[in-house]
Amino acid sequence: MIENDYTIVDNNLYENYEYLNEVLDYTLSHEKVKNAIFSIVFVGDEEIHKINKQYRQVDRITDVISFAFEDNENIMYNDIRMLGDIYICIPQMKRQAKDFGHSEKRELSFLAVHGLLHLLGYDHMTKEEEKNMFSLQELILDDKNIKR
Repeated sequence: MIENDYTIVDNNLYENYEYLNEVLDYTLSHEKVKNAIFSIVFVGDEEIHKINKQYRQVDRITDVISFAFEDNENIMYNDIRMLGDIYICIPQMKRQAKDFGHSEKRELSFLAVHGLLHLLGYDHMTKEEEKNMFSLQELILDDKNIKR
């Protein structure tokens, strides 16, 4: 039996992300997720723009996109949950950190948690869902002392 396993593919776009392991592990623990696999891929503006246009029909750069592999948490493959993939645009993350006046660590952590929560079934299509998801993100980041 494995515990949670994930891969971060940095594509030589960002190297200072060791802290994400603790943030992701904490998020999984907080949500009581066990035996799950997912990946995070760091991409540039051109790649995220292409993905956003192709899969969401939105013709612009975005910060994070998640592709959930499961639509039911009870679906298991050899007792392992295959959660999906998260794509984070590093140049957009850097711009947002500067625009919001907080650290890149805070912004990258926020985007990683946001993407992971999407893989776990959270969404923000309604005001109530948005309040729930964003409150949970803030709680997780506050618990890890990653402040604005």
